[in-house]
Amino acid sequence: MKPFSSLTTTLGIIVATLIARRGMRRKSLSTLGAATAWIVGFLSISCGPRGFVLLMFYQIGTMATKYRKDLKVTKDGDVQKSSVRGPSQVLACSAISVTCSLLHALYLGEEQPIDFKTAKNQSILACIVISHHATCLADTLASELGILAKAKPFLLIAPWKQVPPGTNGGVTLMGFFWSLVGGLLMGLGTLLMDILSLGINTSTRPWEMMLFSSLCGLFGSILDSFLGALVQATYYDLDRKLVYCNKSDAPKTAVSIGGKDVLTNAQVNFVSVLVTSLFGGLVLAPFIFQ
Repeated sequence: MKPFSSLTTTLGIIVATLIARRGMRRKSLSTLGAATAWIVGFLSISCGPRGFVLLMFYQIGTMATKYRKDLKVTKDGDVQKSSVRGPSQVLACSAISVTCSLLHALYLGEEQPIDFKTAKNQSILACIVISHHATCLADTLASELGILAKAKPFLLIAPWKQVPPGTNGGVTLMGFFWSLVGGLLMGLGTLLMDILSLGINTSTRPWEMMLFSSLCGLFGSILDSFLGALVQATYYDLDRKLVYCNKSDAPKTAVSIGGKDVLTNAQVNFVSVLVTSLFGGLVLAPFIFQ
């Protein structure tokens, strides 16, 4: 499909409207968050079929956020607030992919099979977008489902130290598993879109696609936890036994249990996604898809 053709533009308008309306109706998006999501959805899908993977990320991420919310609120004091995404959270999980998709559409035309020998620039931009989606969903699943693990989390930068569930930089084996699953799902989604738009042929490289997206998801999630442990503060209410990421949301009796208050959660997400996207597109992808 040609980018910004009548078909892709129409699909972009329809799908973006459905996403925004559904997000507001289910209270997973604020008003400004829904407006931002509409723009992101419209541009992504108008650029080509791979933009539909964003819809897949949104749907799976929302389901994971809502899953066992009753249990999550007993562990993480930010659950109620974080379940409603504003524009900064939407952009942290979409700005890089939308920018690369627009560059591809405007300067390189319609989507092509990933082939670093015959279409290097197209493949780099496509793999940056794939690694972006893989990192975002991997981090979402690791956070939303990893917190439900029965095993107590340990601090990534100090594995011998156990921390309360929801602590920035706290990880579990279940969290690592869901990171791989998140990356894999984004690879499968991209593979499906390529098959539908480009047809089934050897250029789709299914095994390489699944390996690449899975590794990007795991790497991005680990990087996010590493940054969270260092530059994102965590506060713990000893009375209610709840974790808070923002000092303004935590009760006065809450104490700091790790990290420096340098970056917000959205900023940590953006940095980890940016680094993983560039690493995935410029370093990992040429090696795997060689």
